[in-house]
Amino acid sequence: MVEVHQKYPTLAELMEELKRITDIGFPIAAMSLVGYLKNMILVVCMGRLGSLELAGGALAIGFTNISGYSVLSGLATGMESLCGQAFGSKNLLVASLTLRRTIMMLLFASVPIGLIWINLEPIMLSINQDSGITKVASLYCRFAIPDLIANSLLQPLRIYLRSKGMTWPLMWSAFFSTVFHLPITIVLTFYLRLGVPGIAISTFITSFNTLFFLLCYMFYNRSTTSTDSDESVLMPLSPPPSSTALMGREWGVLLRLSIPSCISVCLEWWWYEFMTILTGNLSEPSVGLATSAIVIQTTSLMYTLPTALSASASTRVGNELGAGRPTRAKLAAMVAIGLALVTSFFGLIGTILGRQAWGRVFTKDNQVLELTMTVLPIIGLCELANCPQTTSCGILRGSARPGIGATINFYSFYMVGAPLAVVLGFVWGLGFVGLCYGLLAAQIACVVSILTVVFKTDWEKESLKANDLVAKSDPFAHADPTLLTKC
Repeated sequence: MVEVHQKYPTLAELMEELKRITDIGFPIAAMSLVGYLKNMILVVCMGRLGSLELAGGALAIGFTNISGYSVLSGLATGMESLCGQAFGSKNLLVASLTLRRTIMMLLFASVPIGLIWINLEPIMLSINQDSGITKVASLYCRFAIPDLIANSLLQPLRIYLRSKGMTWPLMWSAFFSTVFHLPITIVLTFYLRLGVPGIAISTFITSFNTLFFLLCYMFYNRSTTSTDSDESVLMPLSPPPSSTALMGREWGVLLRLSIPSCISVCLEWWWYEFMTILTGNLSEPSVGLATSAIVIQTTSLMYTLPTALSASASTRVGNELGAGRPTRAKLAAMVAIGLALVTSFFGLIGTILGRQAWGRVFTKDNQVLELTMTVLPIIGLCELANCPQTTSCGILRGSARPGIGATINFYSFYMVGAPLAVVLGFVWGLGFVGLCYGLLAAQIACVVSILTVVFKTDWEKESLKANDLVAKSDPFAHADPTLLTKC
């Protein structure tokens, strides 16, 4: 089928694409908000246990994010390109095999991560961290190790369903598991007096509950929709006979997409930890660290919309490229960027108008509140760049170009942002405000670079690359669904 090209999309096409993106993105945004509430529950419960437990728990959460969850999340996003384009080209087998291989890859990666978590205490003591705080953090990490297994299964499954455009089950599974999360955490932490281990146990129980709800939905959907062969992951589907060289090529393609995706995600996650370390070396570290905690909570909340738009853009671009419709893929990318620009203005307005009220939610300290009110508008400007930048990263993943995003993130955050933050914060004496200006510079460099790449994209070429990546990768591509089910 030859795509009919036209110079400009019609209003009807724009509205249709807008509806598709919002249909995918709204449940993801709601799921992210639910996840934010889950993390808030953890912090509140740690605070109820005591200041030592709160400090140790904060250290543990930061360490697990850096060394574990960011790595698993980044590796899993590598399958977005393959699954999105595979579903677009109706290559159901490639999507299913990609899911299974990604799960195997994450489980394998969880082994060294688990070993690091077990040995957290000697690692932290070797860099002169407080022994009491380190002991609490080490206890949390050891009991949280099963969560690595849960995330190794849950992250790929979410991306698999999202690549099909099925995002409502993701939202409802996260919602119901979070509803149970609060009573489970209270019972384990306070009634059974498990303390910090109880909080860690409740975390992985909630993850397994989310996984359970998702699998229940998939089995139910399969049983009630007899023609839905897309759920091939639930079938005992054996891959077609292939040579060792072909299997190696398929694994090589997945790794070439997953590793740059992982680097891109980790570089951005790690920046905030780098910023926290720098804040601890300021002249008034207690005020700076308290403000930094508020800033991180603020950016985590504001990040829900860019995350949803990024996932929507990746799915839509991947589906359209896989289906051989480059013009529709370009339209999806442009609509997603337009939405990102609009929503980023709401973030800027919110941080300016609501900075005092939002700061008082977290603190009554006048110094911390004053510094928070100073930096929140800067964070709002960061969001003005972050939202289109994050959305554009999704476009690059959908077109199987995560390596470009990783390169841009590296030089923007660590070649531009980090040196400028050090100079402004320490040399020019701006303190924490200078660090925030460094973050703003990094976001501006990132968004300018990545938007340049997106707007210069040759969509016809990307469509041909998608055809080579998924449509010809196995003999069952575009096969009749009934035949595929029988296989």
